[in-house]
Amino acid sequence: MPDDRTDGEDAPDATDGDALLVRERSTPEGRLVSVCDAGLIGTTHETADGEVSLEVTESFYGGEARDRDDAAEALVRAEVANLVGDRAVTLAVEADLVEPTNVLDLDGTPHAQFMRL
Repeated sequence: MPDDRTDGEDAPDATDGDALLVRERSTPEGRLVSVCDAGLIGTTHETADGEVSLEVTESFYGGEARDRDDAAEALVRAEVANLVGDRAVTLAVEADLVEPTNVLDLDGTPHAQFMRL
């Protein structure tokens, strides 16, 4: 996506821990969008009881560094979404795409998914 910033603000950088990484792909179920806080790539998180484990891989979550507005636009287009990290999940909750009660706590790292039916 071209960056048309004219206000002197730098575009998000994937090496910036504050960046949101967004990956969009087509699947048989529709457009899948994965969003994560950039600093989480390569980490693994579990629920306290060990029932659920999530590995934040480059192959699934690694994508283009985007600002909040661009990430929100991608999520609005999604039929299926996977989100991990404080900023990513907060964005989806604030956009009314995920209910706070549906957010899973994985070692203090929030994770959420949604699917449009």
